[in-house]
Amino acid sequence: MVKEKNRVAFVSVLAAIFLTGFKLIVGLVTGSIGILSEALHSGLDLIAAVITMFAVKVSDKPADKDHQFGHGKVENLSALIETLLLFITCFWIIYEAAHRLISGKTEIEVTAWSYIVVISSIVIDFTRSRALSRVAKKYNSQALEADALHFSTDIWSSAVVFIGLIFANFGFFFADSIAALVVAVIVIYVCYKLGKRSIDMLLDRVSPEIQVKVEQAINNIGEITHYHDLRVRSSGADNFIEVCIHVQPGLSIDEAHQISHRVSDEIKSKVDRAMVHVHTEPESDNDR
Repeated sequence: MVKEKNRVAFVSVLAAIFLTGFKLIVGLVTGSIGILSEALHSGLDLIAAVITMFAVKVSDKPADKDHQFGHGKVENLSALIETLLLFITCFWIIYEAAHRLISGKTEIEVTAWSYIVVISSIVIDFTRSRALSRVAKKYNSQALEADALHFSTDIWSSAVVFIGLIFANFGFFFADSIAALVVAVIVIYVCYKLGKRSIDMLLDRVSPEIQVKVEQAINNIGEITHYHDLRVRSSGADNFIEVCIHVQPGLSIDEAHQISHRVSDEIKSKVDRAMVHVHTEPESDNDR
């Protein structure tokens, strides 16, 4: 598991290095704000990919004396940092594109390399996005999911820049700056979704989906009279679940223990990477 996550994260770093350098050179040569905005986008993707690579390594470390719930929050923090980096990209793109449109200095040089770098970017971004998304879903990794989002937004933004280059090739140079603004809007939208989820995880906001699965699992055990103090929190790919269940009085300790084991097994069958703690109490007249 760890090797596959580390490998896909490392390959993404290499891809980001290549794309950043390629776009930066072509952008500087042609003066295209669209391609330069893409270069900055890829540059921040590179930083994000490096952060993800280290986050994946740290998050899979086992729990220790100082981190008794493991190191999974590192992935959530990594995703939040990536969101902030994307916001920085947006501010620069919007400022530069708006300045060019207002000043009228929108003329750029469109060459064959302009198209080559954008098409190459789309192909590489598509490949990396699919690989990262596959591994992220397989291991429930938010850091890799965030990295996949970075590469997938590059696909759309590169497509927009490609269209802008076509218009610029026919003398409509302002289309390049407009394309850059569209890129910024796309990135802001992704930032909002990714940032909100990262903050929710860091603040231990309960996932409605996991909450429903846990409640369904508990309700499947007929010996439980009722339950309370259900708590669910996530840390990276791990889910920590606590619940207090009540059973019929008169059961032996072993029988009550077996019921708690069934609850734990039922929850784990519905929730991936769940660590479950079940406290069992006898039902009393005051509980009814």
